[in-house]
Amino acid sequence: MRLKSCCVPAALLLLVVVGLLYKFLWQGEVAPASDGRTAILMPQEERDLVLGEMRQFLQSVQVILSAANTEDTQGIADAARAVGAAQQGAMPGTLVKRLPGGFKKLGFDTHRRFDQLALDAEQLGDPQHSLQQLAELMANCVSCHASYRIDLIDE
Repeated sequence: MRLKSCCVPAALLLLVVVGLLYKFLWQGEVAPASDGRTAILMPQEERDLVLGEMRQFLQSVQVILSAANTEDTQGIADAARAVGAAQQGAMPGTLVKRLPGGFKKLGFDTHRRFDQLALDAEQLGDPQHSLQQLAELMANCVSCHASYRIDLIDE
């Protein structure tokens, strides 16, 4: 009898914890957008941070393309490493909870792919291979922009 009275509160607590984890680690703060994408809701400061990171991705892509054109594999590696996982920095906790799991998954994978591109550029020295990797990496960018947009909220 004692075991039964302990299991019910434990099961309820587990459900609450799982629900909170889903809300803060997977669902994020989102709403349906008028264009069919998912709107991620955030204040201006966090929006600026996310969009700044996206601009850094784009700048690195441009440098990688230029370096590949001149067969500068070290330039490819340097540009890719500049936006790899080590450059992510510490995201504010408030931002982490706002981002849906799919967005975070694409973001982490994009940083990882830039790291792999840098490593392969240095080790293989093959600009064509780097361009193939970049094309595959860009699918993450296209997928993300097709799925999400960032809408402002007041805070």
